[in-house]
Amino acid sequence: MDLLRIDDQFTDEERLVRDTARRYAADRIEPHVADWFEEGTFPVRELAPELGELGFLGMHLTGYGCPGAGAVSYGIACRELEAADSGLRSFVSVQGSLAMSAIHKYGSEEQKQEWLPRMAAGQAIGCFGLTEPDHGSDPANMGTHAKREGSDWVLNGSKMWITNGSVSDVAVVWARTDDGIRGFLVPRDTKGFSTRDIHKKLSLRASVTSELSFDDVRLPSSAMLPEARGLRGPLGCLSEARYGIVWGVVGAGRACYSAAVEYAKSREQFGKPIAGFQLTQEKLAWMEVALGQAGLVALRVGRLKEAGEVTPQQVSFGKLANVRAALDVARSARSVLGANGVTLEYPVIRHMTNLESVLTYEGTQEIHTLVLGEAITGISAYR
Repeated sequence: MDLLRIDDQFTDEERLVRDTARRYAADRIEPHVADWFEEGTFPVRELAPELGELGFLGMHLTGYGCPGAGAVSYGIACRELEAADSGLRSFVSVQGSLAMSAIHKYGSEEQKQEWLPRMAAGQAIGCFGLTEPDHGSDPANMGTHAKREGSDWVLNGSKMWITNGSVSDVAVVWARTDDGIRGFLVPRDTKGFSTRDIHKKLSLRASVTSELSFDDVRLPSSAMLPEARGLRGPLGCLSEARYGIVWGVVGAGRACYSAAVEYAKSREQFGKPIAGFQLTQEKLAWMEVALGQAGLVALRVGRLKEAGEVTPQQVSFGKLANVRAALDVARSARSVLGANGVTLEYPVIRHMTNLESVLTYEGTQEIHTLVLGEAITGISAYR
C-alpha cells in the first residue's frame, strides 16, 4: 500500500535499483524459494554470478569492480531481495557488507586486488568468522587465537553460525593475538581449515550456515588484514551489515502484509470477504502503520549514512525497531491467513521463522536495547 508514499523520496537511480532488484526477485527467486526452504538448500554458486552481474555484491563499495552505489540504493536492494527471502539478503549482506567490506576497509592493496574484483562478480564467495559457540554477544572474549611462529601465524579455534561458511572461497576470520584481536584471510583449501554445515534448522533454511574449525592452520604474514586492530575492526563491518537489515526486514514485512491483504479480500466467511470485518481491518491497519514507520526509519538512517553522519547507535535503533516491527507484521499476517498461514503455499510462515533468526543475528534484540540504553543514560549495562 505505502500510504505514506515513501518511495516518492527516492531518486531516479534509486527507483531503477528498486525495479531491477524487485524484478530479479520475482522472476528468479520467488518461484523456487519455497522449495529451497523446504529442502534446506540454496544454490549459491548458481545465483552469485547473477547477483554480481546486477551489481548487488559489494554495491556500496568503490573501486575493484564494485559499483560504488549510495547507501540508500544499497538499502533498497536489500529491501527488495529480502521481500523474496531473508536467506537471499543474508548472502548478499555477508558477501558485501561483511567479507568484502572487511577486505576493502582493512586489507592490503594486494589483498584487495586478489579478492574484491572476483567477489564483486560473484566468482568468489566469502564468509565472516566472528561468532563462536560460546561467545556470541561477547566477541571480546573469543577463544580463537593466532600465534606467531617465525614469519607465519598459526590459527586455532572455531566459529559458529557462519553464513556461506562451507561454500566460501575465503573466510575472514577474527582471532585473539598477543597484539589484540586481528583479522586474517583464510583461503578455502588451507590445510587444517574445515567446515561443517548446520542442519535441522527451522529458520533461514534457504541459506548455508556452517561451523568453521581451525586446527593448526598455518598462514603467511600476508594473510593478516593490516589495518584492523581490536574489536573496532569486526564491529565496523557488523554496523554495515546491520544497516542492510534495517532496510531488508521492511521487505520481508511487506511480503507478509501483501499476502494478508490479498488473502483477506478473497477469503469469504459468514457470507463476505474477511477483509470486511473490523477485526481483520484493524490488523491490516496496524501492519500498514508499522511498515510505514519502519520505512521512514530506514530512509532516515540511509540519508544520514550518505551524509557521513550516521552513528552505530542510530543503526542499532533501526535494527532494533525494524526487525521487531517486521516480526509483529509477520505474526499478525499469519493470523489473518488462519491455517493456510502455516503452509509454504504462502510466504508468511517462511518469513516469520526467518525473522526469528534476524532478530538474533548481527546483534540480538537485547544487545541493541543496551546500546540504546547506554546512549540514553551514558551508563554501560554490559558488565
